[in-house]
Amino acid sequence: MTPRTKEQNEEIRLLRLAQIRKAAADVFLNKGPLLEIRDVAAQAGLGYGTVYHYYSNKGDLLYELLWDALERAGEWLEVPRASASEEATAGGHFGWAAAADTGNSAAADSRIGSRETAAAAELGPVAAAGVRLLQLWAEDHALYLLHKLAGEGFASLPEARSTPLSTAFRREVLAPFVALLETGRAADEADASGGNAAEPPDRLQRAEMLLAALVGCASVSLRRGKLHEEARDIALLLKL
Repeated sequence: MTPRTKEQNEEIRLLRLAQIRKAAADVFLNKGPLLEIRDVAAQAGLGYGTVYHYYSNKGDLLYELLWDALERAGEWLEVPRASASEEATAGGHFGWAAAADTGNSAAADSRIGSRETAAAAELGPVAAAGVRLLQLWAEDHALYLLHKLAGEGFASLPEARSTPLSTAFRREVLAPFVALLETGRAADEADASGGNAAEPPDRLQRAEMLLAALVGCASVSLRRGKLHEEARDIALLLKL
């Protein structure tokens, strides 16, 4: 048998790490900090020794899982673009066609993309971003875990680990979200016909409160496996 190359070994290592982290996020969703390496191994369909080879303790596993999720944490703030034909049909900019299975027929993709684009276009930019975030959580439990623990100040981690994570989360997620909220607020004020509105909370505080509300509302739907389809209802419930 021909020995594997260094590149092949590295590819296998990265795939195994991703497999372990995904399993850990799924286990944490149900067991919280009570998870053990053996639970992760069982979820991943791997031997205990295999997981232990990569992560000798659950603290290191959780820490790397969170940093890995942070690299993807800003995706929901990037507005998806619909095709020209979908924009003409749906009259909006928040398309979801890219998420469709490429194995589907072109006609089916077009119909699904148009319906989802039209549905998202009914929402404002903040609500549409909230729907995207909830749907990402449904597909990627590590992202949900990141936002949940961020709302708790990563208190379950030692300070040497929680501090850099909190700083990076503020920079990569909260700061762009604050900017989006300001855009939505400006649009609301432009549409307002008059009256004295209550003074909104501090911008950063509002962003933190909205993300915490999304985490709380998502937890039940997520455990039932219904978060993806209930994301829009949650966004409307919270009046994003």
